Amino acid sequence: MQNDFFNVENFSCGYPGFKLEKISFGLKKASFTGIIGPNGSGKTTLFRGITQSLPTLVGSIKLNNRDLRTISTKVRAQHIAIVSQFQIYGKLSVKEYVLMGRLPYHKRFQFFETDKDREIAEHYMQLTDVFSFSDKKMNELSGGEMQRASIARALTQEPELLLLDEPTAHLDITHQVRILDLLRRLNNDLGLTVLMVNHDLNLASEYCDQLILINKGKISTKGSPLEVLNFETIEQVYKTPVITRVNPYSGKPVVFLISKKMLQKENTNPKNTDNNK
Repeated sequence: MQNDFFNVENFSCGYPGFKLEKISFGLKKASFTGIIGPNGSGKTTLFRGITQSLPTLVGSIKLNNRDLRTISTKVRAQHIAIVSQFQIYGKLSVKEYVLMGRLPYHKRFQFFETDKDREIAEHYMQLTDVFSFSDKKMNELSGGEMQRASIARALTQEPELLLLDEPTAHLDITHQVRILDLLRRLNNDLGLTVLMVNHDLNLASEYCDQLILINKGKISTKGSPLEVLNFETIEQVYKTPVITRVNPYSGKPVVFLISKKMLQKENTNPKNTDNNK
């Protein structure tokens, strides 16, 4: 793990009454990793710790073997871009909002964007398919459009690592797939390293190469989706009965929920002796 592009080592952060303890994992360059876990498990706390919104209590977070605490905020923003779940957009246009991604590159006393800044912003607005409504106000956009604009702004920072907190929250299935297809394309085509928090196990399974399962402030398990998303682990952590199968097209695991009604019906049916999950 020491030679990984991004390392979290024996990391701890938190709030009064809740603390993450001894979190350790590494990300390879150009990997796509998901952080999953039940509500209240510590996913968002870990995200805030990684993004330095919460102070490190113990351990370290390193990018290319450099502790993030030793890197200035401006330089850090040139390497790591963040797409948070809740953002304040004000009355900015999409173009103005995306151009804010160039702020880490502004020189002292520079108040206006350069031609290069505008060229880079336009490139990523085109890439994320938001250029056609770049003059609209951010608060006039749909949820999916806002998310794509937020990703465009993050990419305008030209980062090596993209951190996202629930990028598909509150979106319908069409926009969920569109956002995650975009992230996967950026990961493949640009070599962008992606780390995202996602509560949807099936979406995380389908798009991520590696999963980190958080439970009660600790890493329960980590590995490929096939290694992490088995019914024993899910039932143990989520306290919910499930069935897991493999998607015949992608080879990734799919999680099926079992309602209480169906579980009661299963238990009272004497003819059913198939316990294979």
